Amino acid sequence: MSLQRLSRRRNQRGITTAEYAVGTAAGAGLAGLLFKLLTGGFGDKLLKTLFDHVLGLLGIG
Repeated sequence: MSLQRLSRRRNQRGITTAEYAVGTAAGAGLAGLLFKLLTGGFGDKLLKTLFDHVLGLLGIG
């Protein structure tokens, strides 16, 4: 590997750590939003409709 390639590679070591941090924060935010939506009245209706639809497709409900 050439010296220039090694130099470029070393300069980007911390980038992956920053990307993991941003991805973790985004995932936690999305999980919080989904939790808030699904634990309210909207979530109850959504889950009931979804389960009724799936059971209807399976011929059970």
